[in-house]
Amino acid sequence: MKLVIIGGTGLIGSKLVTGLKEHGHEAVAASPDTGVNTLTGAGLAEALQGASVVVDVSNSPSFEDTAVMAFFTTSTQNLLKYAEAAGVARSRIVLLGFSQGACLTSEFAVRHASRFGAVIVFTGGLIGPPGTEWHHPGDFAGTPVFFGSGDPDAHVPVARVLESAEVFTRMGADVKTSIYPGRGHWVGDEEVEIARAMLDRLAPPA
Repeated sequence: MKLVIIGGTGLIGSKLVTGLKEHGHEAVAASPDTGVNTLTGAGLAEALQGASVVVDVSNSPSFEDTAVMAFFTTSTQNLLKYAEAAGVARSRIVLLGFSQGACLTSEFAVRHASRFGAVIVFTGGLIGPPGTEWHHPGDFAGTPVFFGSGDPDAHVPVARVLESAEVFTRMGADVKTSIYPGRGHWVGDEEVEIARAMLDRLAPPA
């Protein structure tokens, strides 16, 4: 089965592509480096031909708040549209992010809750000041969701990670959370392995 990894040439995406290939998957990296632009849609239709699963690990080239949110909203909506046009059901589309990307991935997911293939949040959580409450409509309908984070983390308080996991659970997701005491702001091999195993369940390797 063909898995297309959007953002598959980046730091996290390249690790994921390597791990999937090592376990027998046909994993294809798609990014601006390979001629695929999720903002404009350029190259998306071609990249998604024959895909069984699509994993979105893309990240914004900007760190400015408004630009980042605009990137994720447009990019992810384009990806969903093109993937579904290519015959990839939303239940076989995986949203994955790290740090800033993880925060925006989780925020997009709760605003558009439905049955995704999986949502994987590496060191991130929902966006908002302390005391924010999230009451979005929608139902994840059993979507597998993983939250992983070090504790303490200099950028994302573990309390926000756990709070976000509770919101996803309340909205019908099947949530697993792993907290790694004393670990820095990075993605560990164990988390990459958890993500790969989640993808194995969607598309068993050959």
